[in-house]
Amino acid sequence: MSSILYLSDIRQRPRAYAAFERHRHSTVHWLVECFAEALGVFLYTYAGVGSQALPPVSEQINPTTAHSNNPDIRYLTAQILGGYIACMLVYVQYKSLIIEAEEVLQLAGPGVLDSVFYTPSGPGGIFALALPAGSNMGRAFVNEFVVDFMLGIVIFAAVDPTNFLLPPSVGPMVIALAYGVAIWSFSANGLAANAARDVGGRLAALSIWGLPAGGGAYAALAALTNIPATLLACVTYELLLTDSDRVIAPAHMDVINAHKYHRRTGTAPELGAATGRARTPESDPNFDQKGHVGKVERV
Repeated sequence: MSSILYLSDIRQRPRAYAAFERHRHSTVHWLVECFAEALGVFLYTYAGVGSQALPPVSEQINPTTAHSNNPDIRYLTAQILGGYIACMLVYVQYKSLIIEAEEVLQLAGPGVLDSVFYTPSGPGGIFALALPAGSNMGRAFVNEFVVDFMLGIVIFAAVDPTNFLLPPSVGPMVIALAYGVAIWSFSANGLAANAARDVGGRLAALSIWGLPAGGGAYAALAALTNIPATLLACVTYELLLTDSDRVIAPAHMDVINAHKYHRRTGTAPELGAATGRARTPESDPNFDQKGHVGKVERV
């Protein structure tokens, strides 16, 4: 009897769910993948923008965010959509206070509304990131690039299967902490740290207030800088910090096997034995004859 236990072995799902599962890994796999991308960006954008909404609004009525880079256009579109939906929901929930803040700025005098609205201290800055007062494009670029590079290194370290000090269950918390450090320490200088959040929020602001929320040159800087910074982090980690002869950590191996033995997309040990397709180290396309048998590298 195999030691592999599937969820369906202990819990039977409703028939409609089971029918959908038969297609989610084949004909409509893209739908589930895009939903996961959109949901991830939605959750951190919703929390981040929501926490940013109260200070600018309350400041006017009563006399600043954040990650993952994916080269697939479909996934990036899903991420931007998730950020856009989150920002629009925050706007609906805060609309009465935002309108009240606009009225207060309008009554403050000529030009005050236009000069403050699309800044980190104004209602427009809740959704469309803006360059802080006193900063310039050069310093904003350096700040964005260095922080994004740091975040990239942390992310690649968190998903490195040879990292014994960081099991998969801890990886998300370490990445979240890295983003927290980035925001707490460097957001005052102007920081987007994620194209999906920035573009999603920018599109939401454009939908609400029109072209004045475009952001100009800083919008391009905030949306695009994380791409070369993350690519450089990837090259740096792969070239200087990765060693293909290291041993895979047991905790990471559990995750790898969980994917390998997926009932629909993988090959379970007992099924492989019955069909002659059992997976062995020698059948792995990445296996080489470099003396792995009987030898464990000291880590």
